[in-house]
Amino acid sequence: MTDPQPQEVQEVQEALVTDPQLLAAQEALVQAITAGGPLPPGFDEGGVRAAARSILLKRAGEVGRAWPVLAESYGTDWQETFVAWAADRPTKGSIRDAWDFARAHRSELKPAAARELAFTEMRWHYDGESEPRPRRFAVRFLGTGLAVQLRGRVRFVGR
Repeated sequence: MTDPQPQEVQEVQEALVTDPQLLAAQEALVQAITAGGPLPPGFDEGGVRAAARSILLKRAGEVGRAWPVLAESYGTDWQETFVAWAADRPTKGSIRDAWDFARAHRSELKPAAARELAFTEMRWHYDGESEPRPRRFAVRFLGTGLAVQLRGRVRFVGR
């Protein structure tokens, strides 16, 4: 068998890029793997679900590295708790995923994780959609004291 000629390769590449059915199938597969979307026809359900779980576990690890106190506060339940929450949410990046998770679980956070969230929210403005932006000044009351942030430096007054 001979190698395809450059012209043939180019024609195949162009067909792959412009075929609307192929593009739709690829988009559906990505949604099924990364955002809990429905399984597109013609794909192995077990394989797609295994790939999706693997990606969710990887996300949990990345989020845990971005916000270590948050992950440590859940102990051995961290991965499963995060996977259950993230299963139908496309990633926004590990920092924003951690922030969204912490906000969604704010009422059940342990004090150290709540402090990590509060300090992050003091230093950055994040509306849940757009990229976080640095804050110039912020004050937050934490259970045992007051945190003040001015130009990126956070000071905690209290116990």
